[in-house]
Amino acid sequence: MNEARKLRLATVSLGGCFGCHMSLMDIDEHLIELAGKVEFDRSPLTDIKHCGPCDIGLIEGGVCNAENVHVLREFRTHCRTLVALGACAINGGLPAQRNHLDLGQCMRAVYGSRPGMDAGGIPDDPELPLPLDKVHPIHEVVRVDYFLPGCPPSGEVIWAFLSDLLAGRTPRIEHPALRFD
Repeated sequence: MNEARKLRLATVSLGGCFGCHMSLMDIDEHLIELAGKVEFDRSPLTDIKHCGPCDIGLIEGGVCNAENVHVLREFRTHCRTLVALGACAINGGLPAQRNHLDLGQCMRAVYGSRPGMDAGGIPDDPELPLPLDKVHPIHEVVRVDYFLPGCPPSGEVIWAFLSDLLAGRTPRIEHPALRFD
């Protein structure tokens, strides 16, 4: 008996709250159905640190630091279809609120003069990712195939979207299924 090849699905989170991943987990009983149709690569369900070749990549969060840029570019290289999942991936979301502020002033305010910090200072460990001056939506760094808005998109919407992709259809989510709250 010849079984159809399972598609490979990967997810990654950049600068965000992980709410889109929580919504993915909210597809509830459809997770069993999804697991029957895909192999998970990098995702919260695996302990894979680097994405391998995948059919579908879901990415949440904005691009806030140098590590985010590296992870995003590597992810794009390995994913045939890339989906920007949620407001932060699409337009920077809440982390982009800092785009109107001077990053240096923010860092000094947080690390330089807080009560209880005797020898305050901006962390400069080379292991820490270098913050970018601005938070960027992922399409400013890599090509994106689909945008699924919401903050976060609901599990129902994510499942409908994935069902279309897995069936080889162009996903089409219409109002009122999409929400922006």
